[in-house]
Amino acid sequence: MTTPATADWALPQPGGPEPGSDGIWRRIVAWWAEFSLQTKLLAVATLVVSLVMTGITFLALNGIQRDAVMNDTRYARDLGLLLAGNVTELVAQEQDRELANVAEKFWRSSRSVRYIFFADPDGVVYLGIPISGASAGGDGDLRLNRRLELPDELRRRPQNPLVRQHLTPQGRVTDVFVPLIRNGRYYGVLGLGVNPNETALASAALTREVTVAVFISIWVLVILGAVFNALTITRPVKELLRGVRSISLGNFQARIDLPVGGELGELLTGFNAMASQLEAYDEANIEELTAAQVKQQSLIATMADGAILLDEQGRIVLVNPTARRLFRWEGRKLEGQELVAELPDLLAIELQAPLDLLLISGADSEDLRCSVGEPSRTLRIVMQAVRDASGESLKGIAVTVQDLTREVELNAAQSRFISNVSHELRTPLFNIKSYVETLHDLGDQLSPEEHKEFLGVANDETDRLTRLVNDVLDLSRLESGRAVQFEAMNLLPAMEQTLRTYRLNADDKQVKLELDAPEDLPEVLGNWDLLLQVLDNLVGNALKFSRSGGTLALRAYPWPDTCPMGSPKDEQAGPSCALSSPLPRLRVEVADTGCGISAADQERIFDRFFRVENAVHTEVGTGLGLSIVRGILEKHGTRVSMASEPEVGTTFWFDLPLGQADVDELKLQAERRSTAEQLA
Repeated sequence: MTTPATADWALPQPGGPEPGSDGIWRRIVAWWAEFSLQTKLLAVATLVVSLVMTGITFLALNGIQRDAVMNDTRYARDLGLLLAGNVTELVAQEQDRELANVAEKFWRSSRSVRYIFFADPDGVVYLGIPISGASAGGDGDLRLNRRLELPDELRRRPQNPLVRQHLTPQGRVTDVFVPLIRNGRYYGVLGLGVNPNETALASAALTREVTVAVFISIWVLVILGAVFNALTITRPVKELLRGVRSISLGNFQARIDLPVGGELGELLTGFNAMASQLEAYDEANIEELTAAQVKQQSLIATMADGAILLDEQGRIVLVNPTARRLFRWEGRKLEGQELVAELPDLLAIELQAPLDLLLISGADSEDLRCSVGEPSRTLRIVMQAVRDASGESLKGIAVTVQDLTREVELNAAQSRFISNVSHELRTPLFNIKSYVETLHDLGDQLSPEEHKEFLGVANDETDRLTRLVNDVLDLSRLESGRAVQFEAMNLLPAMEQTLRTYRLNADDKQVKLELDAPEDLPEVLGNWDLLLQVLDNLVGNALKFSRSGGTLALRAYPWPDTCPMGSPKDEQAGPSCALSSPLPRLRVEVADTGCGISAADQERIFDRFFRVENAVHTEVGTGLGLSIVRGILEKHGTRVSMASEPEVGTTFWFDLPLGQADVDELKLQAERRSTAEQLA
C-alpha cells in the first residue's frame, strides 16, 4: 500500500522558520504566488473597492465635521456682530458702567459665550467678563490695562470680523474680534469667546463613530469570509489542482488527505482512487516501457547513419552519436537549439530552403546531397515530416544523415581504375597489332633483320601486357578479402633469392647489391609467396631508379633492436639494448642511392597506376607494384613507409610480427641484460 501524501502546507519546512522580517516577507510572497491570476485580480479589485469606499466615507465625515466647524464660526461671528451693534454707542459715550452691565447680561443670557472683553484703539483691554466685573468704586475699577495685539486691517473691515479657534484646557473655543466703529471713528475692539455647539459636535461624532463601526464590521466580515472560503473551498481546490499537476508530471503517488465533506469530499476521494489506479497501471507497465525505450535509444545510438529529430519549429530534440561525429558536435548540448544555427554556414544555406518546405509548405520529404568539412565529405541528408494520425498536423521532422564519402571515393577510384586499365591495355595491344599487321601485310618486303626487330617489339609488348594482367589479378586477389595462410618462416632465404634474381640486372647497370641481415635472423609470421613478391617489387623499383655506380641495400633486423644481434640499425632508436616494446617485430628496409622521389610524388606513390616514370620517361611499368606491396603488407597487419630525398636516394621499410618462440627468447635475453646492468 502506498502511504498517502500529505498536503504541502502541512509539512514542516526544512531548516525551521526563518527569523526576521525577510523570512516572513518571503513566506508572504510564496503564499501569494500560490493563487491563480483570477483569484489575485478578484482580491485586488475587492481591496481597491473597499479602499475607495473607505476613502469616500472619511471624506464625507470630514465634510460633516467641517460643516459643524463652519456653523460654529458663523454663529460666533453673528453673536459678535450683534453684541457690537448694541454696545458701540455705549463705548463711544464712554459709559463703562452701562457697558459692563449690558455685557454681563449678554454673557449670562447665552450659555455658549465663554468670555467678553473690550480693548481701546491702542489694543489695551479695559473690560472683561468674567475676567473682571463692575464695581461701585467708579469707572476706573473696570479697566484692566492689558494690551491686545490684533491685525491693523481689522479696523478697515468692520463687517468682516476676525474669527479664529484655539484649544484650552476646557476644550476648543472660537474667538471673534469685532471692530467698534461709529460715524467712521474707531473706538476699539470687542472680543468674544464662544463654545462650540455641543449638539452638532455630538451628532458629528456619533455619525463618524457609527460609520467607522460599520466599515470595521464590513472588513471583519470580508476577512472572515476569505478565511472561511480558504478553509472550506479554496484550500481543497488548491490541493486538488496541485495533485492534478503532480499526476500530469508522472507522480502517481500523489494523494490528498483533507477532512472535507460533501461534494468536495467526494471529489477528493475520487481523485485518490484515480491516482491509485494510475499508480498500479504504471507499476505494471513501467518495466515494459523502460525496456522499449532502452531498445529504441540503443537502436538510434548504434545506427550507422546519423539521426536527428526536430520538433514542429525546427528545434533539435534528439541527436545520435553518429550525427554528432559527422558534424563535430561532441560534448555540446544541442537540445532546444535551431538546427540551421548549429550547422556550418554553407550547409545551413543549402538546408534552409528544404527545411522551410517541410515546416511551412507542408511537404512530406526532402532529399539532398552536399559537401561539408575539411577535408570534404559527401553527405546525403534525408528529411521526413512526422505527422499525426490525420496527417494534417506536423509533429516533427526526422533527419537521416548518410556519409557517402567512402562510396564516392570508391566510385571515383573504380572509374579511374577502369580508365587506367583500359589505357594500359590499349597501348601494348595497339603496338602488337601494328607490328603483327605490318609483318602480315609486308612480310615479303621486309628483311630478316626487320622481321626479327618487329617480332622482338611484339614479344616485349606481350610481356608488358602479361605483367599488367598479372598485377591486376594480384591486386584483385588482395582486395577480394580472401583469407591468407600465415606460418612461421625465415625471411633470410627470400631476401637472398630476391637479390640473386636481380644480380644480372644490377651488374648491367653497375649497381652494387648489399644484404645486411644476421645469420640468426628470427622467424616471422607471414606468407612466403606474398612476402617474396613484396621484396621483388621493392628491389625491382629500387634498381630501376638507381644510377650507375650506386648501391642498393636490403636490410633486416629486430625492432626495437636487441644487443645479441648487433648494434642498433636505426639512429633514432638510441643505443639502449633493453627491449622497449612488449611485441618486438622484424624491420625490413630497401634503400637505394637513386634519383629519389619528390615530395609531391610521395603523396601518390602508392596509388594505382601512378608511375614516376610518367614524368621522367625513363622506365616502363604498370604502376601497380607499390599498390600491391601495400595490399600485401596490410594483409600482414602492417604498413609500408618511405623516406626519400631527390638526388640522394629512397628507403622503403616495413615491420613484420615475429614468431612466438623468438619473441620469448628476445624477452628472456632482454631480462638477462637488464639484470646484468643492475649488478654492474
